[in-house]
Amino acid sequence: MPAPKPAKQQRRNRAFEETHNQLIEAAVRLIAGKGVESLSIAALAREVGINRTTVYYHFDSRETLIREVKAWSSNQLGEAFSQDRPLQARIEHIYRFVLGNPELLKMWIDDYLAVGDIRTLYRNWDDLVAGTAARFAASEATAGIDAEVYCVNLLTSAFIGPLVFKNSVHPEADIDEVVERFKAESLRTLHALALVEPD
Repeated sequence: MPAPKPAKQQRRNRAFEETHNQLIEAAVRLIAGKGVESLSIAALAREVGINRTTVYYHFDSRETLIREVKAWSSNQLGEAFSQDRPLQARIEHIYRFVLGNPELLKMWIDDYLAVGDIRTLYRNWDDLVAGTAARFAASEATAGIDAEVYCVNLLTSAFIGPLVFKNSVHPEADIDEVVERFKAESLRTLHALALVEPD
């Protein structure tokens, strides 16, 4: 059994993690405000008021920083499908995240459309498909629905739909209104397909 880490090292590791998370959140703000093209190690250092050497200690290149931001966004999106939270809270979380981070979503969608394994972007993919398939199989009315295709449609509409609605259908709508409308329609659809229990 490995020896426990000394308290000083634990504090140092915790401080490193806190700084690392602050840098990622600052990078997200930069992307949200000016687009991914504006993100650089120097810009991030200026944003948080530290020297570039410290930023390089956390991210050895711009590409590494972007990869970490994408991982952070995947985790945020993945929270929407966590069974630890009530369904309405999960639905609202994803729509608020999407509407609050359109530049980040554009970057994420580029990866989503590229050739590769969806599990690198959305770690809960297998659980989502398996759970959906089991629910569909439990009812004669939904037994023939392709769970994988349905899940692709579900993610695509969740990530892109609110932005299309806000930008092109009702640009005057505030985010709360868009979230409420999409949440209501999502719940209606999930109930209609018997993917969730009625309230």
